[in-house]
Amino acid sequence: MELDLQNPLTTSYEDLQYDGVPSLFSNESDHMSSSLLSFDSSDSRFSIRRSAVALLSHAKFSYNLDPFLVYLSVNYVDRFLSKQRTLEKKPWIAQILVVASLSLAAKMRNSDLSLPISDLQREEGFEFESQSVRRMETILLSTLQWRMRSITPFSFLQYFISLIKTDNDDDDDSSLTQCLNRRASDLIFNVQHEMELLEYKPSIISASALLCAVHGLTPLMFSSCEEAISSSEYVNRGVLLECVGAMQEITREGYEQSSVQASASGTVTPISVFDWQGTSTVSEEGTTDNSVKRRRLNGSSICDSITFQISQIQRC
Repeated sequence: MELDLQNPLTTSYEDLQYDGVPSLFSNESDHMSSSLLSFDSSDSRFSIRRSAVALLSHAKFSYNLDPFLVYLSVNYVDRFLSKQRTLEKKPWIAQILVVASLSLAAKMRNSDLSLPISDLQREEGFEFESQSVRRMETILLSTLQWRMRSITPFSFLQYFISLIKTDNDDDDDSSLTQCLNRRASDLIFNVQHEMELLEYKPSIISASALLCAVHGLTPLMFSSCEEAISSSEYVNRGVLLECVGAMQEITREGYEQSSVQASASGTVTPISVFDWQGTSTVSEEGTTDNSVKRRRLNGSSICDSITFQISQIQRC
């Protein structure tokens, strides 16, 4: 069954509403990557994540990939790296991690990415044997304990939207509901790369993104919506407001950065903070010199070069 990031444990929101909400909140910690916050700039895992996220962002826009699929891939990368103590500084580790994560995410989303993945490798100047990719997929599956139906901020969005509906907003397909959902989703996509937000649970990120969307669309509703969300038994109000503040600061910095770039290029079209695409500078890290020879890595090199071992795979 195709994975729906909004309903990872069920087939419909109706099922989630009655059966799955407690399960989502009780299991979300198993899908976090908060240990990544202990990384510093000298840690090889830090540079691997930076390169992987930049490459995934490049692939998303270059090949018009499903944003949910790319989000899931980054989630796999973060969860994988958070469980590794050490990794050697091999430049191709980030590349094969990206290929394997995209491949697994595509399988979960019932998508065929064989051509974009092949094109990406050709464009970036590397190529992996299919045996190597399968081996890396196995390592990922084992490390993540086969928990590939990731619980993400998208999994909680409908729940929190249901808490802030007004008497005049009974229709699930109302314009306001659609706008809030879309803007909150855009923000969740855009801040995924931000390391500082990894300390927050997916549910808190979801609620914070929704409140930021409310503040942007209907500022007068912010207080009542914040009160409604904070009243949930699953939400710590102090942590929620802290995350909202961090998210607003991130979007503000992104807006300022976009404004500076627009001014430098002579562009005068205003840019919404919710339209800002927070991506790494692919031109510096993702572009490969044409003079670099393509390197083909065989299957045995993965186990020889990565400093962790494949444990026995057990489906949870």
